Amino acid sequence: MKILITGNQGYIGPVVSEHLRGTIPQAELVGLDTGYFENCTTAEAGPQSAPHIQLQADLRDIQPRDLEGFDAVLHLAALSNDPMGQRFEQVTRQVNYEASWKLAALAKSAGVKQFVFASSCSVYGLDDGTLKTEQSALNPLTAYARSKVGTEESLYGLAGSGFTVTALRFATACGFSSRCRLDLVLNDFVASALSHGEIVLLSDGTPWRPLIHVRDMARAMEWGLQRQARNGGAFVSVNAGSEAWNYQIRELAEAVGEGLGGLPVRLNPGGGPDKRSYRVDFSRFRALAPRHQPQWTLTQAVRELSQGLGGVIQRGMNFRDSYWIRLKVLASLMDERRLDASLRWRAERPSSLPHKQRPLRPESGKVPTVDSPLEG
Repeated sequence: MKILITGNQGYIGPVVSEHLRGTIPQAELVGLDTGYFENCTTAEAGPQSAPHIQLQADLRDIQPRDLEGFDAVLHLAALSNDPMGQRFEQVTRQVNYEASWKLAALAKSAGVKQFVFASSCSVYGLDDGTLKTEQSALNPLTAYARSKVGTEESLYGLAGSGFTVTALRFATACGFSSRCRLDLVLNDFVASALSHGEIVLLSDGTPWRPLIHVRDMARAMEWGLQRQARNGGAFVSVNAGSEAWNYQIRELAEAVGEGLGGLPVRLNPGGGPDKRSYRVDFSRFRALAPRHQPQWTLTQAVRELSQGLGGVIQRGMNFRDSYWIRLKVLASLMDERRLDASLRWRAERPSSLPHKQRPLRPESGKVPTVDSPLEG
């Protein structure tokens, strides 16, 4: 089995590669990434967290020949949060929707059998007091969420005739990775606790969010790569997570404070609620994927993040101005004129770090990087 993993040099990619190497050891993993965040590391990466072959290319330049010989595509690549979508709305549409549709269409034409898409529960938008099921009305409030809705709709039209599509509407990601992001709610709270000795909320703490650990995300993707059309249909869009992980923001902050020795939590009662608030029902995922259910708990996630980030987050550090915040990386690359306004490399992609702040730990376990036909 030959699997293309797009966006593999982001936060989730290393965890997914490691998981698939263990659970589908016969598979050949090929990563494709433009390299924005290649060196935004939080830990030394072992060889098991990398694909067998690494391609460096922009998803927007995908060509038919680039999908030849693949059995499956695991599509992670995206401008992957709301702040980036707000600043780069047009590029978000180009990458997250238009290039995603093109990738899937070319994959089907090339004979790819399985297509797994990393979608998001953010498509539901606003809590109305009910648990959101796959039949609930969609209310995407951001460019990022709208791009996920558009891609799901295009994938629905492509599925069938031997092309099985699984759209996983993931809860908000959390947990440690060798390329950790700190612009995610639980990861931010743990980093704040380590750097400042307290957790400060910018909102009133009332919004609801479902969360999922990155290793449980990898487990769901493994299921999607092996799912048969008789289990859910040629196309399935399913909430991926667990009701046990539906939390209010203040509950997450309090869990971090308690888990790290009773650190204080400061709410902002005048901050107002975040409109992005939703609770999600995951019963369909339990029915379709009973052997690939989430296994991590919130307590375990906080402990793991504390241990992993403890080696890189120093007391008093302003981590929100570091390359662990994805928007900061892109802004720095643009300031240095390495990326243009459409987030394309102005020249050959640099092999050195494309940002001023260097990692506190070097990467290891490098894999072969080959010239992709997508370049030029």
